[in-house]
Parts: sequence; structure tokens; C-alpha cells
Amino acid sequence: MKKMTATMKTTDSEEGSGQASPSQLIDARIEELKDWRGDMLARVRALIKQAEPEVVEEWKWRGVPVWERAGIICTGETYKNVVKLTFAKGASLEDPNSLFNSSLDGNTRRAIDFHEGDEINEEALKALIRAAAALNTSVRAAGSRKKSSSV
Repeated sequence: MKKMTATMKTTDSEEGSGQASPSQLIDARIEELKDWRGDMLARVRALIKQAEPEVVEEWKWRGVPVWERAGIICTGETYKNVVKLTFAKGASLEDPNSLFNSSLDGNTRRAIDFHEGDEINEEALKALIRAAAALNTSVRAAGSRKKSSSV
């Protein structure tokens, strides 16, 4: 596998510092895959951005694309036979279309494993992304209310 040559960093706020932004690193990951996994990662990334326009892309844990809004929405790991979207608070989300098909035993996370040739239920995935972002923002707002009422 071809190694990425871009310098890693963790936030877009360092633009202009000569280091690649998280978005550029995700672009490079998609390009380096050169197979169905790159295409799948690009497709789910586009759906995440459509569903949650205020999403922030990050690059964490030595090379994992992460999408955040008031906390982690999901990560996008690529393996030999699967592209995995792991939702940080997936166990707390309604999944009426049964998209979650991996990491189902944990108390917090849930994941969707995409295999070569899988179709994406785009509307259901976008709804799940919006629900995850809404959960993050509601948790953050609740935390802010607790802090201000205890002062």
C-alpha cells in the first residue's frame, strides 16, 4: 500500500501553516485507496456533508477521518474488505432502517460496514447523520445549562 506523504494535523485552523488540513488528508486517503473503498468513502463523506452542512472534518488517531459537530458524529475507517462508519453515540440513536450492522453489542458505539457492491440507503444514512449531530448539540446544550444553573 502506498504511504501518504502529507503531514498530519488535527484541525483546519492551521490552514496556511504548510501542513495539510484534515480535509486534504481525507482527500489523499480517498485517492490512495484507488479501488471501491475510496469510492465508498467519498460517497459517504459527500452524504455526511449534505446531511450536516456544518460538519467539521478532522484527522485523528494516526489516520482516521472523523466528522464532528458539537462532538464526534462518526469516523470512517477503511479495511481490506470493508469501509466502516462508526457512530460515537450510535447506541443512543433510533435506527428505523436497520443501517447499523456492526459493533452492535456495545453500550455506546454502533457501526455500519459497507462492503464492495453495497448500495447505500442515502436518505436513511443522512437521517442518521442528522440525528447524531442533533444528539451531540442537545447533550452540549444540556451540559451548558447545568453549568450555568450551578453557578
